[in-house]
Amino acid sequence: MNSKDPIRSTIPYSRGNVRPLLNEIIHALDRLLGDDEPTVIDLASLPFAPGELEELENALGRGELSAELDALGRSLIRETAYPGVWWVEHRNTEGELVGRYIEITRSPEILMSQDADIGAGRAKLRDSFENSGSEFNKEAGK
Repeated sequence: MNSKDPIRSTIPYSRGNVRPLLNEIIHALDRLLGDDEPTVIDLASLPFAPGELEELENALGRGELSAELDALGRSLIRETAYPGVWWVEHRNTEGELVGRYIEITRSPEILMSQDADIGAGRAKLRDSFENSGSEFNKEAGK
């Protein structure tokens, strides 16, 4: 063995994290259906062995819905093959991963409009409506 050769362990990595996590997701779906209680699992806080995160992603699969946001970095929100289970990743402006979560919810929080934003949008629409007269109605009809 050369001193520059990598040291390879004959002990396999632990592969015990995916099944308990899938079981937790099942229980979180029960809470969502029974009590309308959402759950967020911070994947960065879990001690995944090499390959386990990919194994989890493959086990959850891909669903029909996905969204991409660009606000202070890119966020990807993707429904898994199991409705109510969402894979959510956030990156900073340099593209570095800053958060990865499994959200068990009807709709991920980041996609929901906040009351302050709704109020600001309403005020802007009202202002446009009041200041544009009949021109607004013509533009709205296009």
